[in-house]
Amino acid sequence: MGIAAWTARGVALGVLVALLSTLVTSALVVAFVVRLPADYFLATGGVEQRAFSSPFRRLLHRGGKNLLGFLLVCVGLVMALPGVPGQGLLTMLVGLMLLDVPGKRRLELACVRRPLVLRALNRIRGRFDRPPLEVEEQELVRR
Repeated sequence: MGIAAWTARGVALGVLVALLSTLVTSALVVAFVVRLPADYFLATGGVEQRAFSSPFRRLLHRGGKNLLGFLLVCVGLVMALPGVPGQGLLTMLVGLMLLDVPGKRRLELACVRRPLVLRALNRIRGRFDRPPLEVEEQELVRR
């Protein structure tokens, strides 16, 4: 096989991987945004903690959630680059929401207070007949 055949296969494989990763991360982001409670970003809102019967299941859940969050943040960073398809900022936001790190809430609020991000999230939720996310108006960033 010549170098041209290897190059063509490499390009085709790269395009396939880019398309698949865009589809998978988009599906994950949509599923997560649709399931999010409308009051998640209010001071009184939040998500209930799951009760697991064993410490092993709790550790497995937490580790899996953090791994998925880390992967989504990394993929979102790549998607945020010019010329790379996908919703980079939304993917990073969902990844951040899955992580258990100090200062996470402040970063989440800084992202979601951007009108473009909030509109995109609420547009996704509207397509699935979910109520819009509630964010305290006085704290919205005007950018």
